[in-house]
Amino acid sequence: MTKYHRTEGIVLRTYKLGEADRIIVLLTPDKGMVRAVAKGVRKTKSKFGSRLEQTSHIAMQLHIGRSELALITQAETLTYFPKIRDNFERLTKANALLEAVDQVALPDEPAPEMHIMLLRALHSLEKANSPLLVPSFFLKLMALEGTEPQVNQCVLCDETELVSFSPAEGGLLCQHHKRGIQISPEAVKLLQKILGGELATALNAPESRTTKEIDAVASTAIEYFLERKIKSTKILRT
Repeated sequence: MTKYHRTEGIVLRTYKLGEADRIIVLLTPDKGMVRAVAKGVRKTKSKFGSRLEQTSHIAMQLHIGRSELALITQAETLTYFPKIRDNFERLTKANALLEAVDQVALPDEPAPEMHIMLLRALHSLEKANSPLLVPSFFLKLMALEGTEPQVNQCVLCDETELVSFSPAEGGLLCQHHKRGIQISPEAVKLLQKILGGELATALNAPESRTTKEIDAVASTAIEYFLERKIKSTKILRT
């Protein structure tokens, strides 16, 4: 039995199939991760043009049959993100967001909050190249998945003077219990803003030693959670 389904999605990644087709991996609000074939997309005269590239936010029609791969029969660009595509650093940051979501999203499991969060992050990156956008997204993604790092008091006691971060323990630690990554009081305050409802304020922070601390903490946390490296973050540090 086959059926048509209309939805929207953000292109997470693509890879070649045969001589002219591509498999497109997308995050959709109603079906979670979707893997779909775009026929003839690699041909010069493809009807899809550049609409199915990484970061694209599209409206589409899927033909869903017995195969685990759907077929994209229609696609219309909703948001193209030109400033991200034209800037290597922004594009690398966008890829880090997509890579993390690609590891978390599941097929046939609705992900409306994750979809909105990723779309908002891409819009923010299009507007401004904040040094804290990627680390903030990693931490917020973990919070969405129920593994939010504890940042308001020591994970192992109720001490609020915090000096280190341990992904294994699940958050910040006091002087008595310290292990993992050393962290400054300024970075602790920024972490608390990111996870405490003051994300917009945190994103305005200029690049500094403190933002680099947050980046190290967030990258360590998400990689521990995913049990794999985020390749795009390594490019950003080279």
